[in-house]
Amino acid sequence: MTSIEKILQNNKKWVADRNARDPEFFQKLATGQQPRYLFIGCSDSRVPASGITGTGPGEMFVHRNIANLVVPADMNLLSVLQYAVEVLGVQDIMVVGHYGCGGVKAAAANKQYGLIDNWLVNIRDVVRLHETELLRIRDEEKRHRRLVELNVMEQVRNLGKTNIIQNAVRNNNNVRLHGLVYDIADGVLKDLKVDTEQLIHDLGPIYGTEAVLPEEVDSASYEGPEHDPAETE
Repeated sequence: MTSIEKILQNNKKWVADRNARDPEFFQKLATGQQPRYLFIGCSDSRVPASGITGTGPGEMFVHRNIANLVVPADMNLLSVLQYAVEVLGVQDIMVVGHYGCGGVKAAAANKQYGLIDNWLVNIRDVVRLHETELLRIRDEEKRHRRLVELNVMEQVRNLGKTNIIQNAVRNNNNVRLHGLVYDIADGVLKDLKVDTEQLIHDLGPIYGTEAVLPEEVDSASYEGPEHDPAETE
């Protein structure tokens, strides 16, 4: 049996099991989705999103990347976030890291790995922000575990910086942000207890922005490049 044949066989067994428990399961799924959660996690194969959260099909929207980063310029992540909040109406957004994360360890090492180095810069920024605390931790394993936690917390803060979350809060959308860490060694999720309300309050003075409607734009205040009418003649 080839590897893909095994996948197809597993799928048939899964479908049969689901139909045996609920003959209308797939028909109900086909009508649409209304997930309560958005899971932003690491791509690590040992961290199955639905498995560790006990959620089933239709309950959780999922986005994954190396080291569970929320990068302001990542259009993939932002598109997922906007769709989840503004269309699906998710109530809880979780950034989920895990101890022993290879991306975090690579970012903490003084080595080059190639293309991924550009992505790891985002974690090295976390190291820079928390350098004093991390240097005080002598044990390397404990330092890596703490960096995993700090990285999750910073990614939750990055969520709060987006206009998607700012608009949701401004419109009294009760979306909640969470920072969680998964320990592969025992299967337990740890809540880092990020205070969302305080986070949004702290970020507001700098990152808080409001949408400007076209009719509100004062053309006289626009300082664009000067245009010489003669250039069009």
